[in-house]
Order: sequence, then structure tokens, then C-alpha cells
Amino acid sequence: MPATRFRDTAHRAETPSRKAKSDRALPVFVFKFYRFAMRLTPLILAVALFMENMDSTVIATSLADIARDIGTEPIALKLALTSYLVALAIFIPVSSWMADRFGARNVFRGAMAVFVLGSVACAHSNSLTAFVAARFLQGMGGAMMTPVARLVLVRATPRNELVNAMAWLTIPGLIGPIVGPPFGGFLTTYLSWHWIFLINVPIGILGIWLVGAFLPDTKRNAPRAIDFPGFFLAGSAFAFFVFGVSVVSLPALPTYYGFIAMVLGVVLGGFYVAHALRVEHPLLDLRLLRFPYFRTAVVAGTFFRLGLGATPFLFPLMLQLVFGMTAFESGMVTFSSAIGALAAKFVATWLFERFGFRNTLALATFVTTLGIAAFAFYDATTPGAIIIGILIISGFAQSTFWTGSNAFTFADIDDKDVGGANVIAQVWGQLTFALGVALGGGILEASHLMRGGELVVADFRIAFAIVAAVCAVSVIMFLRLPRDAGRHLAQEGVGASGGE
Repeated sequence: MPATRFRDTAHRAETPSRKAKSDRALPVFVFKFYRFAMRLTPLILAVALFMENMDSTVIATSLADIARDIGTEPIALKLALTSYLVALAIFIPVSSWMADRFGARNVFRGAMAVFVLGSVACAHSNSLTAFVAARFLQGMGGAMMTPVARLVLVRATPRNELVNAMAWLTIPGLIGPIVGPPFGGFLTTYLSWHWIFLINVPIGILGIWLVGAFLPDTKRNAPRAIDFPGFFLAGSAFAFFVFGVSVVSLPALPTYYGFIAMVLGVVLGGFYVAHALRVEHPLLDLRLLRFPYFRTAVVAGTFFRLGLGATPFLFPLMLQLVFGMTAFESGMVTFSSAIGALAAKFVATWLFERFGFRNTLALATFVTTLGIAAFAFYDATTPGAIIIGILIISGFAQSTFWTGSNAFTFADIDDKDVGGANVIAQVWGQLTFALGVALGGGILEASHLMRGGELVVADFRIAFAIVAAVCAVSVIMFLRLPRDAGRHLAQEGVGASGGE
């Protein structure tokens, strides 16, 4: 056979094979590109979570130094923590409307810019009033960042991919708690607490650029007329109530101011409920609570957040004021919970697929409750390895809860109601976190006032025991769910969050 004929025959023989190989490779390439695109959006959106989580964990390790520098008490600084959360509760309700009116990408970039400006203002604060105002400005930016990020992700992600996408959304955000406490403690101990806010500037600028360069503008719903009466009533109710809870135990202001503010908040909240049930398109559509899974996610999550919201305020204070640690040493201890949280993100989907939402959420809240209760038994002689080990396990449980809860919120919500459900979940979540900070600080101050003298470990033990009991209520509520609740949200065939 001539050589040329052999080559032609060989070419003809291998051509179908090459074509078949190419046909097989194309779906693989398309699948890998799809997986990359599905991860790129949550990773870019997670820059906002990175800034917020780093900021919240950094400030918790530096409260004692900030209070000393601006001439106030560490307990009084819980007003600065709650002012941030109050700002979130006030402005989150309009986030969905603004995303539809101005575009999610534009709102997201603008919110990051406001957050950066608030960070700079915090760094230049020289009094409690200025610091509270600066934190409120930060909260205005945060009110648009995280809710809009979640809204974009939920609208762009199929429901059976939602657990996986939520896990990827929060992975970079968890780097903040890992880096924040030790790095913030280092800056506070060896430089100045002002630098813990200035680090948000380069991160925010990078995030604004990434969003503008790579994030497409998502599909918008037709914007409805904004419910201005509802915005005024709801915002005022949240602000008065959380401020009142804080002031009740705030040494700098008369206690009766707090009770008056709380009563005003409850009354305005009642007016809002009547208003929301009467108008067609309320700012917060409370009628969505008729969906049982959504209602469970909100109500059970309330007790979980009340307990968990107090711990970032109480635990670093106990380590510094009672155990004598520096801010850096305290940060090196508290950051360990983020290690467990980061590890959980890579098995979250498997856990919910294998054991279901009811069992996994109940177990995650139970382990978290035990972790909070364990704080009540620590003293200056407790081995650091035990504290860190419990923090890692507790962080794993908390992270598993957030991944599943964020997806389970939308388990029985129609696509047209996603924006409204997201707003209610976000605003109520931030409000209960604020109440958690106020609850922890109030219990601590009440114990301190009844006993007299300096803060001692017994004051913290009482506070941790009570907030753990509050958190335990969520375990009971999740156990009441049907065994197959939310099963359609777990992606079949994925061995881990983010696994192929």
C-alpha cells in the first residue's frame, strides 16, 4: 500500500474518533464554564461580606481601646454597635425597591462607597457621639450591600443550586473573621485602633472595580411606587425600639429615656402592622409569613440571632477585661471560630442533601447553643486548647446554619415574592442581631449593678447562660419541621459545597 494511501486511510479512520472526542469535550467545556460563571458572581458579591465581617469582628476585639481613647466605658460602646444594626434595619426595607429602580449593580457599588466613607469617619471619630454617627453611616451602606447581593444571587440561581451558591457567597466573607481579629488586634495593640477602619478603603475600592468590570446588571422587576408611610413607620419603630433597649442599660443616659423609646417603638410597630395589612404593596409585606417554611426560618432564626448576636460583644470583653488579654491576644483566640466556619462551607451541601434541612438545622443550632453555654464555664485557668477547640466546632455549626437558613428562607417562596421575602428576612435578622447585642450588654450591666464593683467573670457567666437559653428555643422550632422540608433546594450529585 502506498504511503500516501495509508496516510489517507489513517486520516479517514481517525476523523470520526476525533469528532466524537470533540463532541464529548464540548459538553465538558460548557459545564466547566457554567460552573465557573456560577461561582464568579457570588465570589464578587462576597467582597461586601468580607468587609462587613472583618469590620464587625475587628471592632469587637478593640472595644476596650476605642472606649479608653474616646473617653467612655466599653459597655457604652454597645450603642455604637447597635447604631450600625439600627441603620441596617431602617434602610434594608428599601433595598429591593432601589435595586429595581436604579439597577442592582449601581446600588451595590454606591453602597460600597458609602460603607468606605463611613469607615473613614469612624477612624476620625474622637467622641462617642461621633463614633455612633459614623457607625450609622456605615450601616446605611451595609443596608444595601448584603441584601442586594443576596437578591442578585437568588434571582440568578436555580433553586436546586441555591445551597451551593450561598456557600460560595460566604466563603470569602469568612476570610474577614479569620484575618480580622488577629490583624485588628495587632493594629490596635502595636499601632492604633484607627487603622482597623482604614483597611476597608482598599478593599472597598477593589470591590467597586470588580462589580463594575465583571458583574452584569441583573433582570429588574418593574419598580412599584415606594411605600413612604410604611418606610417612616417601620424605620421609626425599629430605631426607637433598639435604641431604647440599649439605653435601658446605658450608664450615660437616664434609664427612663430607654423605656420611653421602647414604648414608642412598639406603638409605631403596631401602626405599621395595621398599615401593611391594609395597602396593596407595603414596604414589608407581612402577608408572606403565611408560607410555613419562610415563617419558621424567620421566627426560629430570631431566637438563634438573639443568642448569637450577643457573643461577639461579650466574649472579647471577657477575655480583655476579666482575663487580662490584649486586643491582639483576644483576636488570636476568637478567630479560631472562623476556621470551623470556613471548613463547613465545603461540606454544607452534602450535609443538607444527606440529612435534610430539619435535622441539619436543628443539630447546627443545638451545637451552637452548647458552644455559647460553654463560655459560662471559662475562667483564667481554662486551657487555651479547649477554648479554641470549642470555638472551631461552634464556628462549624454556625456556618452550616447560615448556609442552610439563607437558602431555606426561600423554600416555599414564589419567584415574584423573592424580593419581598429577602427584605423581611434581612431587616428582621439585623434587628434581632441588634437586640442580641443589647440583650447581652443589658444582662451584663444588670448583673454588674446588682453586685457592685468591677466586672468579674460571674457577670459574664450569667449573661452567657441566659443568651444560650434563648438560642436553644430555635432548636425546638426546627425539630417541628417536616422531615422532607426544603429537600428540593439541595443539589443532587454534589459531594460538597463547591465540589464537582
